[in-house]
Amino acid sequence: KRVQPSAMREVMVEAPRVRWEDVGGLDDAQMRLKEGVELPLKDPDAFRRLGIRPAKGFLLYGPPGTGKTLLAKAVAREAEANFIATKSSDLLSKWYGESEQQIARLFARARQVAPCVIFIDELDAVGRSRGGNSLSHEEREQTLNQLLVEMDGFTQSDSIIVVAATNRADILDSALLRPGRFDRQVTVGNPDLKGREQILRVHSRK
Repeated sequence: KRVQPSAMREVMVEAPRVRWEDVGGLDDAQMRLKEGVELPLKDPDAFRRLGIRPAKGFLLYGPPGTGKTLLAKAVAREAEANFIATKSSDLLSKWYGESEQQIARLFARARQVAPCVIFIDELDAVGRSRGGNSLSHEEREQTLNQLLVEMDGFTQSDSIIVVAATNRADILDSALLRPGRFDRQVTVGNPDLKGREQILRVHSRK
């Protein structure tokens, strides 16, 4: 269990057990994810009838340890969707072209197990603003381009929503944040006094 693969040759699909009642102190973020992720995955026909285009991507940003991964697991569980989690640093490979293939495999697997929530942690590792001439910059930019292509390539009928997390939203490439990609940004900050009480209740209820 201590050995982790250097390349994501097999995409692991989860069925999270985290529910909304297991999340405390993040009421605003919960509400926005319920409306933008849970409802479109559970009742896509309602959105089609009304002519509403649900968001393809949600960006959760805020300090480390505020519950961004927990939110992603909870919304996948409540939407009755499969859950695929990865870190963007794991998508990067030293072998030329391997990073793009891993992203293609990630989205191909998501289509196979749809409805599905893809969670990409540390998005800034692969999604920072483009620029620079080094080989590492070129490889990262090609990886980012592949991610942009994949996000443009799926539609509402695919029942896939991408949720990403970052601590540095300010350094992300503008192409990631335009409509049709990560067009919904949700702040996940430190909890206030009421939120801390909710967290304490979650952990002490047993």
